[in-house]
Amino acid sequence: MQLRFLGIIPNTPVDDSPTIWVDDDTGDLLIQSYKATEDEVKACQEVGSIPGHSTNVPDHETIIRLPAVMLKYIPQSEDRRSEVPRT
Repeated sequence: MQLRFLGIIPNTPVDDSPTIWVDDDTGDLLIQSYKATEDEVKACQEVGSIPGHSTNVPDHETIIRLPAVMLKYIPQSEDRRSEVPRT
């Protein structure tokens, strides 16, 4: 695994710092951020995703809340950059 730091929310306390890294080998993102609240998880489950897909969150997964200011750190292909709102 070859990780590369992408960004952190500026001016956050030393122990409260949403951060994003990318695995250069796979392109996967690793995201440290705020845990979704129980109400947020329930709302995600109520909205669902695709028909027939479970809304349960397995033990090896979680739902996080990524602050909008962090979107600027998510890599996008050149043709998709204009579609993503930046903050």
